[in-house]
Amino acid sequence: MKIFKALLVGLMILVGAAMLAAPAGADAWNKKTQLTFSHPVEVPGMVLPAGTYTFKLLPTMGSRNVVQIYNEDETKLLTTILTISDYRLTPAEDTIIEFHERQAGAPAALRSWFYPGDNFGREFVYPKKRAVQLAQEAQAPVPAEAVEVPATKLETVPLVAVTPEAKEEPITEAFETTPPANEVAQQTPAPSTLPKTASPTPLIALVGFISIIAGFGLKLLFGKNRA
Repeated sequence: MKIFKALLVGLMILVGAAMLAAPAGADAWNKKTQLTFSHPVEVPGMVLPAGTYTFKLLPTMGSRNVVQIYNEDETKLLTTILTISDYRLTPAEDTIIEFHERQAGAPAALRSWFYPGDNFGREFVYPKKRAVQLAQEAQAPVPAEAVEVPATKLETVPLVAVTPEAKEEPITEAFETTPPANEVAQQTPAPSTLPKTASPTPLIALVGFISIIAGFGLKLLFGKNRA
């Protein structure tokens, strides 16, 4: 009976550990981040008033290039935005937010977002007309949607890079979306996040399975005690 109780306690500990691990794994998977802005911030298609917002990658098994922005408590989806990959030589320990250069007094225009520990982030794609304006103000290329499409079809829209001269260039020629070949050869870092095909489903299934076993064990234990 003592051995049985010890096993039962061990199962309960595993259940608790798995439940604690689940939120952390989920955040690493969808890059959930809460950002607080002290001033209005422009994102593609809208301006966010000063406040706190929740950023997430759209939970799909595809290219994972769509970002969703919610209010602070995630009760309202504010916008869904297409992005391209952005690369940093050295990952940072904290969240990194970069803005386009703007004229004084205008809301800061969000350019890119890096999750802590990642050297690959997301650079935001703007509607073409707005991208041309930003490119002229910043004197740098800006990724743009070649045509306007509904949010449900964002991942199929063709993309271009618009220059300060309002010309179009291929995305791969205007932006460094992958590390240079010499850096790939020199660096073989361990992955800091889950692979893009990872899913919290196996963990959820494990927690459920362990919970069922623990519940069955408790039933047997209490049944024997009453007998």
